[in-house]
Amino acid sequence: MTTLTRCFKYRLYPTTNQQATLIQWAGCRRYVWNWALRRKQEHYRATGRGLSSGALSAALTQLKRDPDHGWLQVCVAQVLQQTLADLERAFTNFFEQRAKYPKCKSRKRTPHSLRFPQCVTVVDERTISVPKIGLMRAVIHRPLAGIAKSATIKQDASGAWYVVFVCHIDRPNRAPLCDNPVGIDVGLESFTTLHTGDKIAPPKFYRRGERTLRRLQRRLSRAQKGSTNHRKAKRRLAKTHQRIRNQRSDWLHKHALGLIQQFDTVCIEDLNIKGLARTKLAKSFMDAAVSTFMQLIDEKAEWHGRQVVKVGRYYASSKMCHQCHEKTTLTLADRIWTCHTCGTTHDRDVNAALNILNEGLRIVAAGMTET
Repeated sequence: MTTLTRCFKYRLYPTTNQQATLIQWAGCRRYVWNWALRRKQEHYRATGRGLSSGALSAALTQLKRDPDHGWLQVCVAQVLQQTLADLERAFTNFFEQRAKYPKCKSRKRTPHSLRFPQCVTVVDERTISVPKIGLMRAVIHRPLAGIAKSATIKQDASGAWYVVFVCHIDRPNRAPLCDNPVGIDVGLESFTTLHTGDKIAPPKFYRRGERTLRRLQRRLSRAQKGSTNHRKAKRRLAKTHQRIRNQRSDWLHKHALGLIQQFDTVCIEDLNIKGLARTKLAKSFMDAAVSTFMQLIDEKAEWHGRQVVKVGRYYASSKMCHQCHEKTTLTLADRIWTCHTCGTTHDRDVNAALNILNEGLRIVAAGMTET
């Protein structure tokens, strides 16, 4: 059995009092984060050593007993203790060079969010239960699967509330097959090109909504900060960004799932996404969300028992003839070219997909006893 981690996100509709309570608890969490961060920094400057999580947890208990900080007792204790655990995780990610140094959370820039390690449960299709709040209206559009390990309640920029359950699901181990492989070349002119010649054009959701975003951004910049019109303009802009993000996410999920259901082995190039995002085509690459597509391919392949083979980014897939394996010099403008050795005329993307397929199958065969 393999334990997979999956998230289930549901829309929440808290009442006015419940929303005020969630905002108050999010403020307590933000305060404890900043307080704990300052304590760790001061302790390191004084002793040269880090402050342990146990000592920090005991200091939090004493802080809650302080009459000046008695308002922290209104919040669920698990939320505040989880804040300390999240801070420890942030420092671990920093020391392992996976993230930047933890910063203080600003009330103006940090969205309202609080994390419960337990006790948040789904009651029925329209209700969840939250400690100290009780029942809260929700839209459970799909059943919760596995064992819920934590729940995060947060508010996005448009003002909508969501709950995200992190669940562990046991799946049986299945040996991956290689009966129906596919080679995929990812680009901008065609988002995905299969070795069969099928091409899928990029949807360009951001490019389509760029004119609307510019107009809403101008309205926001002209409104006076702190006014009602400024708050309304900010929310309209956030909703437009959210719609574009949802459109892109829905398209990527459906496209990745279709490939995984159709093929049992996916051979794809391991692109340098960070490097591509620094080029003059950065906006197009960010709009295409190539990195998210790669991540979805891996997740859905793991869920459905498929295998994904990553071909090295320095493999000359576009500049090598898949017939005679001779390399040539090409520019980005050369979409159709003819091999000088064998005389085969190639479509640049289809030829790259064929080379990626051949290299992926070679990698798969290298790990087997029989080829």
